[in-house]
Amino acid sequence: MTSNKEDYLKVIYEENGLERPVSNKVICEKLGIAPSSVTEMLSKLQKQGFIEYEAYKGSKLTSIGGVICIKLLRSHRLWEVFLIRYLGYSWREAHEDAHLLEHVAPERMIDRLEAFLNFPETCPHGSIIPKNGELFENTQLVKMTDLKVGDIALLVRVEEDGDLLDYLERSGIIIGEYIKIKEKEEYEGSVEVLQKEKSIRISYKAACQIYVEKRR
Repeated sequence: MTSNKEDYLKVIYEENGLERPVSNKVICEKLGIAPSSVTEMLSKLQKQGFIEYEAYKGSKLTSIGGVICIKLLRSHRLWEVFLIRYLGYSWREAHEDAHLLEHVAPERMIDRLEAFLNFPETCPHGSIIPKNGELFENTQLVKMTDLKVGDIALLVRVEEDGDLLDYLERSGIIIGEYIKIKEKEEYEGSVEVLQKEKSIRISYKAACQIYVEKRR
């Protein structure tokens, strides 16, 4: 299994490819690869039993493909914890280098890394680290943009996009802490939140990629 093939499987997984087909167009956009190259690779992955591909609909992961993705996500997220906790990486740096390490580290190394880190539950960006080969996502999460002024919510997770990670780290927002919606500008405007007595203004685009659990 090459790192290139693993990247394809991860994109399909991250686009909910265990539940529904993911179009070639989405894969092209996520990987920045020409349509002809994507079609060729998907054909190979189908022949090897990692995906089910149907023309004009897209690709779904098989159970084998899903297992590979969960192992990659576990490795990636554990490396992020290590790089930030012990080597002083930024959020973006950790995400980028974890992407390299996830493809080369053997499973026994990842097992020992997890034990060394004392079995963390989430990566620094709030994504759950798979346990025992399974990944249970938090289904109670909503986007920050779904909250109303005055709502209080736990900031749980952010999407792992390099530019977004840089932006949020500069803002000083903290994952794993509560926020209160202080102000929302009308029609796709910015969102001002209060966290630990500090006011932070988040752009609408960024707020769409931040997931929270609303306090009931």
